[in-house]
Amino acid sequence: MNGASRAALAAARERLDALTDSTSVDAAKLAEELAAVTALLDREVSLRRVLTDPARAGEAKAELAGQLLSGQVGGPTADLIGGMVRTRWSRARDLVDSVEELAATAELTAAQRAGSLDDVEDELFRFGRIVEGSTGLRAALTDRSATVVAKTTLLRSLLGGRADPVTERLVVRLVTQPRGRSLEVGLQTLSRLAAARRDRRVAVVTSAVPLTDVQKQRLGAALAKLYGHAMHLNLEVDPEVLGGITVRVGDEVINGTVAARLEEAEQRLAG
Repeated sequence: MNGASRAALAAARERLDALTDSTSVDAAKLAEELAAVTALLDREVSLRRVLTDPARAGEAKAELAGQLLSGQVGGPTADLIGGMVRTRWSRARDLVDSVEELAATAELTAAQRAGSLDDVEDELFRFGRIVEGSTGLRAALTDRSATVVAKTTLLRSLLGGRADPVTERLVVRLVTQPRGRSLEVGLQTLSRLAAARRDRRVAVVTSAVPLTDVQKQRLGAALAKLYGHAMHLNLEVDPEVLGGITVRVGDEVINGTVAARLEEAEQRLAG
């Protein structure tokens, strides 16, 4: 996002935090209603253009949003959306993307309140790896001809009773309302939002054998010192790395595996 949209999203995040700081606000219900607003704005192109039209007064846009949502959502959701449409957006689509982000953040807040945020982070990561390793499953979940009911039923058969309810709701929304994103990108975005709830970044760590608790603690402390942020480690085992570990933080890769060193030596010899 650029300029005005970035500022508008930052303000919306602050309003969401203020709302969810109150224990009287049902974060899961707020997430459900924000997801419904996302679907509405994504579907109704003309509506989101009107609600982000810089030529219209902010109060007029907020009043229109209030009329449309009256009786459909609760007061906290209506207030949050009203505040968002009062502000300026660089693109109409940025408003939809931001409402969707707030819906996911509200879900993660519900998990944090329940003490299950760590579980949700790990489950999102593991589900992403399962999808990556199963061509058939990925095809079924991204099949444009498959109905929402069929995809939802499939996901609930996979996750129901095995994953936290927040994980299940997030994944179902992502799969049934992809909004032009790949499944992998959507899962990565959710993982980053989950990490942000604890003001920490995500490191994907690949090793030849499982790391011990001591190794995980030392690696987490070293990465936190290196990046200046607490780190959530997503761990995976791949015997092909031969030894050592690979750490990926965002687009940056720290490769300390034997396989990487062998490849580097071969390249030097070939040169």
